[in-house]
Amino acid sequence: MYRFFVQPQVNEQDHSLYGYEVLLRKRQKDTWTLPNDFSEISLDKQSELLEQTATVLQTSLTNKVIAFNLNRDQIDNPLTIGTMIALKKRINPAALTIEFTEAPTLDEVQHYSVLLHQYGMKLVIDDVGTGSNTFDNIKPLLPYVDQIKFAMQNLRMSGQADKIPAKLAFWTDIAREYRLEMVLEGVENHTDQALAEKFGIKINQGYLYGKPEMPVA
Repeated sequence: MYRFFVQPQVNEQDHSLYGYEVLLRKRQKDTWTLPNDFSEISLDKQSELLEQTATVLQTSLTNKVIAFNLNRDQIDNPLTIGTMIALKKRINPAALTIEFTEAPTLDEVQHYSVLLHQYGMKLVIDDVGTGSNTFDNIKPLLPYVDQIKFAMQNLRMSGQADKIPAKLAFWTDIAREYRLEMVLEGVENHTDQALAEKFGIKINQGYLYGKPEMPVA
């Protein structure tokens, strides 16, 4: 059994709910865990689950954002764009934001940008500054996306928490240069919140605002 858990994203400028990131979970015995492979459940089924989640959250009544992750296999799938367009129509007027967890190629992001922007969907590069999403790798993609997302927890888990302020300064400069929105993930406490405020980051996500939970009608 699969379900989407959700974690709130908050606009600290006016302390309003910006939206939710949806996070796929699999039930094994009595525990909900991360799937071993996110492609083990079809994108059509994920789309159906996401629509159900949006209904429970009543995002269509509040125009809130739903942020949905696409991995490498899903980006490669030629049916993905059509699935996302159909989903967006079904959850209107809620906003659907597509997060690339692994950087697409330039051709791919251009293709996604042209088609998904026509339907009002925003594109995001997730986990900038970690893994393969280095600045050199994603620089050519930046003109075609709307947001970048910086995950502080990635640096904490790799023992590089001391590098967060410098990296955050770098990526906020990049966001400003390319006129991109920036989402800060891993906001755990008021110290993190103050760091986001220092760099002018308005959209925050993390345990300070809520852990991922299954929405209940």
